[in-house]
Amino acid sequence: MKALIVGGGPAGLMAAERLLEAGVSVDLYDAMPSLGRKFLLAGRGGLNLTHSEALPAFLDRYGPEAEAVRPWLDALPPEAIRAWATGLGIETFVGTSGRVFPTDFKAAPLLRAWLTRLRGLGLRTHTRHRWTGGAAGNTLTFDTPTGPVTATGDAVLLALGGASWPHLGSDGAWTGFLPAPIAPLRPFNCGWTLDWSPILKAKAGSPLKAVALTTGGQRVRGEIILTDYGLEGSALYALSHHLAPGVTLHLDLLPDHEERSVVEKLAQRGSASLGSFLKKNFRLSPAALALLNEGPRAAGWDAPAPLARRLKALPLTLGEPRPIAEAISSAGGVRFSGLTPGLMLLERPGWFIAGEMLDWAAPTGGYLLTACLASGVQAARGMLALISPRGPGQVETPQD
Repeated sequence: MKALIVGGGPAGLMAAERLLEAGVSVDLYDAMPSLGRKFLLAGRGGLNLTHSEALPAFLDRYGPEAEAVRPWLDALPPEAIRAWATGLGIETFVGTSGRVFPTDFKAAPLLRAWLTRLRGLGLRTHTRHRWTGGAAGNTLTFDTPTGPVTATGDAVLLALGGASWPHLGSDGAWTGFLPAPIAPLRPFNCGWTLDWSPILKAKAGSPLKAVALTTGGQRVRGEIILTDYGLEGSALYALSHHLAPGVTLHLDLLPDHEERSVVEKLAQRGSASLGSFLKKNFRLSPAALALLNEGPRAAGWDAPAPLARRLKALPLTLGEPRPIAEAISSAGGVRFSGLTPGLMLLERPGWFIAGEMLDWAAPTGGYLLTACLASGVQAARGMLALISPRGPGQVETPQD
């Protein structure tokens, strides 16, 4: 039996691994000259494989799609990802934030070891093969540098990604020709515009570390970065499910201080200038001071009580999200109403979907990669239930 996989990112590669291990022949196609390009770029700052928090909290990170994602994580929980990496010769550790990384923080060694394993299992890869929607049943037509190429399989898996970082191959073009109900793709884990003054724009690139953001009853500690257009950073991304134009965030510049103690300290200011006092007593950075001074201020705003409130809950009203091409990931995609539990398209039996093509989203912190890998396992289970020649004791029971 033969499977076709379109897309050489984490979801497609993980599905390929499970299919090959079950004895299914796999041909994998990708439009780019090499596989895993977005995976490699994501690892430039240290490959965040998964997160160590308990599964109930882990699932909450998927917001409205948590129940749809739950069976994926049952099939490949976070601890299994660490064991899988160890099997590739890549040791991992849990950082102070609870995030899980390879000990060398690099993506390339893991990808090399993974591809070596897959090719040893018999994976056939075909790069510079772009699928543009051409299909007849389970026969797909690809555009290649030497002309059109067709391929036929007993099942097809599409793992083409969303629409972030399109220069790496995931441009969302499939939304125009895939026979499925599709939620519009939109930026997620992205920067947001705010109406900065020229003074604050001059602080672009400055990080605000160890701060907290609150909105919609959710509070997150972490880091944000001032940009010339507004804000970006991990603390902002963690609230992505709650962000929209016009939403007001409250920034706590002093999350380790109670408001009452801040008032008491400010009352001791005396004749010192406000900036020097805040810098000396609260270690506020020049960027934080500039942000504190941003916008209109009512008379007496720098009295101890109102200033403490501003330091603890500085309001920031969001404008628009940055373009999807700049986002770390995208939300939207193939709706679960158009899929079986095994991630097969109801409108195209034998075709399966995995990864960011599906209508789910999660903040950064290991949740994105975990769900992509786990969706590949879920799709492979669905494919095996459909096409595997092995007996019922050797293959997943049908989910749909």
